[in-house]
Amino acid sequence: MTVAFVFPGQGSQSVGMMNALAEEFPIVRETFAEASLAMGKDLWQLVVQGPDEILNQTEITQPIMLAAGVATWRTWLAAKGPRPGCMAGHSLGEYSALVCAGSIEFPEAMKLVSDRARFMQQAVPAGQGGIAAILGLEDDAVRQLCEQASQGEVLDAVNFNTPGQVVIAGTATAVARALEQSKAAGAKRAVRLPMSVPAHSRLMHPAAQQMAERLKQADIRPPQIPVIHNMHVQTESNPDAIRNALVRQIESPVRWVETIQKMTVEGVTQIVECGPGKVLTGLNKRIVKSLETYSVYDPSTIRETISKISPA
Repeated sequence: MTVAFVFPGQGSQSVGMMNALAEEFPIVRETFAEASLAMGKDLWQLVVQGPDEILNQTEITQPIMLAAGVATWRTWLAAKGPRPGCMAGHSLGEYSALVCAGSIEFPEAMKLVSDRARFMQQAVPAGQGGIAAILGLEDDAVRQLCEQASQGEVLDAVNFNTPGQVVIAGTATAVARALEQSKAAGAKRAVRLPMSVPAHSRLMHPAAQQMAERLKQADIRPPQIPVIHNMHVQTESNPDAIRNALVRQIESPVRWVETIQKMTVEGVTQIVECGPGKVLTGLNKRIVKSLETYSVYDPSTIRETISKISPA
């Protein structure tokens, strides 16, 4: 196994992000038509025209990013790109990976992520939660900062994105205290992120409970391509184990550094980010400098990447 695919999550969306791909590959519009039918609303119109404030709403962003990841994957296959040896997705991107690996049918996944987004938004009323990136601190120092700034409230380290880049989330007031205290703790930078949902923190426990009930109804099959889960950095083939990983993911950290390290230990030398943006590609290169990293999001990047990578 030399090639792995990874799928971005919330935060990589932008108005017009699929336009170039759709102009050359009809499968993009077909995929969004399928997604819109499952959702009962025209998602393609939102991708093309926005506005940003609608596109960036959690309940809209999550289904759209799933559709974008699946559309890009289908384009890759239509362009005769080789199948990878394994997959992973960052947070929401895990659903994209599972669809592309044949574990969850696409229309079913659209409904699942729509419910997931709604449960997450409802768990913490708008304005009461916060999320921020802490740059330049060791993981343990970030955990210590969370402990000091929490003052009895919830504040967790939730995304271990690269060595020295950790996202924290919790109550808005606790996040504000952490931002104030971060410089004294030795952080180079601390940046509040434009998300209303403190994803992957303990505040998401009600959403996880709701998702557990929802996933009981979902048809999940063993994936045809192994998918590494955020929650425990392992692959699963048993449908109930996959359900459990998806439930626990909502209130557990995204262990991205360990995910990329696991891939390289298992022989991956090339990682392709499948979907809009280049966020994961930047992270992956900082985690393992020897990796060949690629982003595919338009016709030219798809063609260039296919010509460069070796089949799994």
